[in-house]
Amino acid sequence: MQELWGRKVLKKEIENIEAAEEQSQKLLTMQEVNEKTIQCLRCGQVQSKSIVQLFNGHFFCPECIQLGRVDTSQDFYHLPEPNPVKRIVNFAWKGQLTDGQQAVSNDLVASVKKGESRMIWAVTGAGKTEMLFKTIHHSLESGYRVAIASPRVDVCLELYPRIQAVFPDEPAILLHGKMEERYRYTKLLVCTTHQLLRFFQAFDVLIIDEVDAFPFVDNPLLQYGVNQAIKTNSSLVYLTATPTKELTKKTTQNQLKTSILPARYHRRILPVPKMKWCSRWHEKIKKGNSPKTLVTKIRTLVNKNDVLIFCPSISLMEKLKEAVEKKFPEVPLACVHSQDPERLEKVLKMRNKEYRILMTSTILERGVTFDGVSVIVLGANHDVFATSALVQIAGRVDRRKEFTAGEVWFLHDGCTKAMKEAIKQIKKMNTLGIERGLIDEM
Repeated sequence: MQELWGRKVLKKEIENIEAAEEQSQKLLTMQEVNEKTIQCLRCGQVQSKSIVQLFNGHFFCPECIQLGRVDTSQDFYHLPEPNPVKRIVNFAWKGQLTDGQQAVSNDLVASVKKGESRMIWAVTGAGKTEMLFKTIHHSLESGYRVAIASPRVDVCLELYPRIQAVFPDEPAILLHGKMEERYRYTKLLVCTTHQLLRFFQAFDVLIIDEVDAFPFVDNPLLQYGVNQAIKTNSSLVYLTATPTKELTKKTTQNQLKTSILPARYHRRILPVPKMKWCSRWHEKIKKGNSPKTLVTKIRTLVNKNDVLIFCPSISLMEKLKEAVEKKFPEVPLACVHSQDPERLEKVLKMRNKEYRILMTSTILERGVTFDGVSVIVLGANHDVFATSALVQIAGRVDRRKEFTAGEVWFLHDGCTKAMKEAIKQIKKMNTLGIERGLIDEM
């Protein structure tokens, strides 16, 4: 019954239900908080009984229903995670960490040895994944169970083969909502943060990538899942380029150990966004026109690099694409967003230089790398572009070792606090990188 080790799942999710009935523990799916409310024990959310009562008198949870309906007529099936057993694990990575990366890697291994949690605050493109390898290797050899979770499927799909390549002999599994492979027990797994809701006291080491990203940030359901998925004595690792106020506060108050890496491996400063006034950009696009400032900027940038243009809404982006095509009929371009069925193909074509301009929603603000790009944020003063989003978007530029003189431009018709804060944060990291001797190319 390995499939139930460290799991908390419903009857219909179990392959060998006869064995599960005999061997597993049964746990409540929901519990009463008081006369009027009831709490789901998968996602932790509290509901009003009057709203979630079924015709048969039982209660269900609407919050995590996408994982299969939980109600009070059911039980969760569970078996405790077995105690760690030390072993030898093949480690196939032959890369070399920079001094800055090595310092972070050492901090992380030390934290896991002590069973403490840690935040890794590293700039975009700093090589966060490579800094995890030694910690994962140490944890697996210690017999620990390790999970790397991200709020976004795209990131999981990119992480999984990289992790597999480093630990080629280690059974691993990738878990997300659209997976076709059936669940099996492994000591190493990559998953979306939603999948953690199916685990209970499973992980000795749990790494949450991009803790500031939607839908994880400010989501009590997913944070409950994290707390349920880790063992009592465990290490919780947060990875971020733009920490939340809550995590920053914990660091300041010494409640959370933090390692900061303010520079990329190629030792150049982070590109600092430049601001440019773009009068009535919204009105012009709605009328099917390209703002003159945007056209001028594209013409300048596309001579040196490919161009990513971030747009505040899908409807505006589609109108803008038609307008820009008229101005640049000879330049191959496309637009992409989260609901686009050809999303992955378009991203691949941009990587392969089949497009010179790619317009995008915030879906490409993180988790993707393109060679030789400059970035324009059109309507950077729009509400959709929070500080963290603007920092991440700026981080798409100059990620590779080969310098391509990429630029970042915020086009706006009213400067916002988020824009100022993003630029301030990037400059702060550059200053810190120079002070620490991690930057020598300006």
